[in-house]
Amino acid sequence: MRMPSDDYWRDLRARILSFLADRPRIQRQLSAGAIDGFLCIAAVWIAFSLRLGVWDLFSFPIATFAVVTLLLWYPIAWKVGVYRSLIRFSGARTIADLAIACAVLTLPLFVVCVVFRLPSVPRTLCVLHPIIFLLLLGSSRIAIRFVLLDLFKVVSVDVRRVLVYGAGRAGQQLALSLRHEPQVLLVGFVDDDLRLDGQRLDGVPVFGANRLAEILADNPVDEVLLAIPSASRARRREIVETLQDKVVFVRSLPNLTGIIEGSVTVNDLREVQIEELLGRETVAANELLMSKTTAGKVVLVSGAGGSIGSELCRQIIQCRPTRLVLLEQSEYALYAMEQELIELMHELEINVPLALELANASERSSMHRIYKQHRPDTVFHAAAYKHVPLVEANPLSGLRNNIMGTLHSVAAAEAAKVSNFILISTDKAVRPTNVMGASKRVCELILQARAAQPGATTVFSMVRFGNVLGSSGSVVPRFKAQIAAGGPVTVTHREITRYFMTIPEAAQLVIQASAMAKGGEVFVLDMGEPVKIFDLATSMIHLSGLSVRTAENPEGDIQIIETGLRPGEKLYEELLIGDNPQETKHPRIMRAREGMLHWEDLDRELQILDTEIRVNGDSTAAVQIIYRLVPEFLPDAGWGERLSAGEG
Repeated sequence: MRMPSDDYWRDLRARILSFLADRPRIQRQLSAGAIDGFLCIAAVWIAFSLRLGVWDLFSFPIATFAVVTLLLWYPIAWKVGVYRSLIRFSGARTIADLAIACAVLTLPLFVVCVVFRLPSVPRTLCVLHPIIFLLLLGSSRIAIRFVLLDLFKVVSVDVRRVLVYGAGRAGQQLALSLRHEPQVLLVGFVDDDLRLDGQRLDGVPVFGANRLAEILADNPVDEVLLAIPSASRARRREIVETLQDKVVFVRSLPNLTGIIEGSVTVNDLREVQIEELLGRETVAANELLMSKTTAGKVVLVSGAGGSIGSELCRQIIQCRPTRLVLLEQSEYALYAMEQELIELMHELEINVPLALELANASERSSMHRIYKQHRPDTVFHAAAYKHVPLVEANPLSGLRNNIMGTLHSVAAAEAAKVSNFILISTDKAVRPTNVMGASKRVCELILQARAAQPGATTVFSMVRFGNVLGSSGSVVPRFKAQIAAGGPVTVTHREITRYFMTIPEAAQLVIQASAMAKGGEVFVLDMGEPVKIFDLATSMIHLSGLSVRTAENPEGDIQIIETGLRPGEKLYEELLIGDNPQETKHPRIMRAREGMLHWEDLDRELQILDTEIRVNGDSTAAVQIIYRLVPEFLPDAGWGERLSAGEG
């Protein structure tokens, strides 16, 4: 007869242990009570034998004392809460509860044995029995926990083997939480302190960080958990980069709050955010700059439901303006932003009146009505169409929303005597190759020209920056969705690069830049080093615990496919048209030196543009005007031919 294989027995043991661990709670409580009842009787036998020196399993005194202890134990145990905690999660708190219950048991036993004097029952048993009972109870809890946790992990075929990076307080708390997870086996700790290499922490080996690659090569590890919440962003980036060519899933503890409270659990873990790896070390916001144009002011944010507009609203609320006006053309986005701000104010225990305006910034009458009604002190104009291919395919809509929306907002701001008007611009306005970028450059020209007008009372300025991570249309959410679907991940070109910044940092810098404006400045945010989109896709695949499928690795999980540059898209983005930007009071904000047009010349062209958009609906003629206003505009081949034909 053929003997079952080792895999058969391993699988059988795993099923049995899984069956025991997954019983309903009431069944586990009844089982624990039955086990404790047997241990209580065993403690009676042991106590009698130790006291009398004779081993006797049954006698009238033994039976009487056993019945008394059982009748006393269960009400005491229930009152203390012995059976409210699961045995497989038992720890110091559980042993303490058992000790309290056994100590309480001593009191009624003392009354029974000393005061009422049970016949033939030694008085010392009122102390001896609870001590022996506690030892048996503690031993049983440890044994059951070992069977359900440690032994289950050893035999389970579905267990995830994890490595905790960080042997400090956060790592220790996380490891303690992992012991309660039946499907997780802690392989070891890794720590930057090389002196800990070769040591053991609660029985688990500790390895030096210099041996990380060796450990992953020698041990089957499914997941690396970063328990280093106090480490700098640069250090975290270095660690993840060392893991990128390893097929391991990486998760991280996000902050120090749980460490301080001593409550780190597996639920606190989350995937490593790509923002943490691309962004730089954050610079603390200058509170004086943050509050200069917002605190105690009526502030209006157009495009309040968009990526940047919504974050501006969150940041401005915390500066406590007199009133915050949310201008948005999307009904749902406006409603969602209102609800979020109400919840935020509740958390911060502040109350800022909100005014909701459902309107399109390109409607001149609506802008004048809204500005006249609310009389804002500060305006952040973030309303714009920004999706390059969509605006390229719908130039009239893009030009109307971006340019005419800015023009009407500027005019309304001047009429309402707004103190500060800040335009949210983009790096695509620099030597643009698409209609969207060119339209934003015209918006900048409008503000520059109005700021240069004699007697101007409104301080106009603009802030130019690159891509923000996680915004609508950003590659990061798209890559995440493609990876979750099993691929492929699509990039337009292997060499395409972009500047990236987190949304909160961008919004903070915009607000601080507005405080430094004197009139007509083009502020440029320090975006750090540009990032290759292909490398970004590769990093995100590796962080998901997957591998890239290439010619060298045909068995990889996710393929990266190049789809070709989209209309109007360029390989590299720039932040400056001119050279030698000036420094400002803030290390992350520069002042650009850009050319401008006189208002009379610009206004004449804008009137013609308005006619082409509203009356004629001629997209070629409209883009030709943009081509004249922005001489550095380099349209793609399709637009180039149409513009040349129009000029001819």
